[in-house]
Amino acid sequence: MNEKEIKKISKFLSLLLRHKPEKIDLTLDKNGWAIVEELINKSKKAGTLFSKEDLELIVKTNDKQRFAFNEDKTKIRASQGHSIQDVEILTETQTPPPFLYHGTVAKFIAPIKETGLQKMNRQHVHLSLDKETAIKVASRRGKPVILTIRTDEMYKEGYKFYLSENGVWLTDNIPSHFIQF
Repeated sequence: MNEKEIKKISKFLSLLLRHKPEKIDLTLDKNGWAIVEELINKSKKAGTLFSKEDLELIVKTNDKQRFAFNEDKTKIRASQGHSIQDVEILTETQTPPPFLYHGTVAKFIAPIKETGLQKMNRQHVHLSLDKETAIKVASRRGKPVILTIRTDEMYKEGYKFYLSENGVWLTDNIPSHFIQF
């Protein structure tokens, strides 16, 4: 499997496991798990071919660790970023570090100053542990602007934080007064 094929299948998996499982009539449980064999078979019928070994390679080598298997590798799910409302992957809250970072671009700064960071069509606002990761995330949309979030203050005020399996910090929303622009 070459890099182009890996990228194509990875994008297809993101679509199915994060946003539109109905595209191939795939069933996700309430925690976002899909049965691997069902995923492979229904993807094949939809015209996208890959094996269990291909999935293992994608899970292992994805630079953002977007996907995870259960212990016996019979199920797979996206680690975070779902827009599917019935899926809840994170149930245990975590104590965040004092600061986390969010990467964005200049055109979104004015609305963020006004309303803060909103989850929009996702289940959570995504935050990075370090500035480098936030820069990488924001660079996909243009010249990055990095916001520093005072998560210790938010946590003390009762805001909940979750840590995904791939190290992305998540919360429901971030009022602008917690953001250093």
